[in-house]
Amino acid sequence: MHPPITTAAAALPPSRSAARGLRARWNRAALTLHRVVTPELLAVAARLSMAATFFQSGRTKVDGLLHVTPGAIELFRTEYKVPLLPPELAAHLAAYAEHLFPLLLVLGLATRLSAAALLGMTLVIQLFVYPDAWPTHLSWAGLLLYLVGRGGGRWAFDRALRLA
Repeated sequence: MHPPITTAAAALPPSRSAARGLRARWNRAALTLHRVVTPELLAVAARLSMAATFFQSGRTKVDGLLHVTPGAIELFRTEYKVPLLPPELAAHLAAYAEHLFPLLLVLGLATRLSAAALLGMTLVIQLFVYPDAWPTHLSWAGLLLYLVGRGGGRWAFDRALRLA
């Protein structure tokens, strides 16, 4: 903390006095943000944003509840081309994972495991599907790494069940 501005500051030239006043306002704003943007809020934001991203992707692969569409399988055959897995299996695994793990993230249940699974999917997408989309994948990885390392936060079922 900086000491309060005293009358000595009033004796400073106007430009230095204004700079000190600006710095004090900036520091007060930063302290307020530090109190508002808590680790719990960051965890919830990371959980919800990653859940939304992957869940929406999963919904494009299915119709109804969880029926994987022929179009999704064709995408895995022609565009995605995940190595070592047949397109039919890869499409089903991706669709189910993009529904299950986001749901768990929203609940904050098995958060670290869910985030690690989605981080693995992100790595596969980056390496084999869309290597030029690294800025997007890097932003996903940053949020997912936070969840893997810190867990779901205080507002997660993991915490209530003492799994965190």
